[in-house]
Amino acid sequence: MKSPHELWSDPVEAEALKVRLDDLHRAKIRLADEVLVVGDYIGDSTRAEIAYARSLGKPVRFTHPEVGPDS
Repeated sequence: MKSPHELWSDPVEAEALKVRLDDLHRAKIRLADEVLVVGDYIGDSTRAEIAYARSLGKPVRFTHPEVGPDS
């Protein structure tokens, strides 16, 4: 949502979309056996998803462990 796009050009609609996407990601985490964090950057949303996965007792692995939220 950082690049311009018509789906999130309206701030109210963009916030509603973000809420739906956050709900979708949490649902996928609940279904997962483990969570794999891919990439060398962890933003606020990913950090929240990691915390959610851990709160459910899901293992969390990183492709770039040096950027893990605890490092």
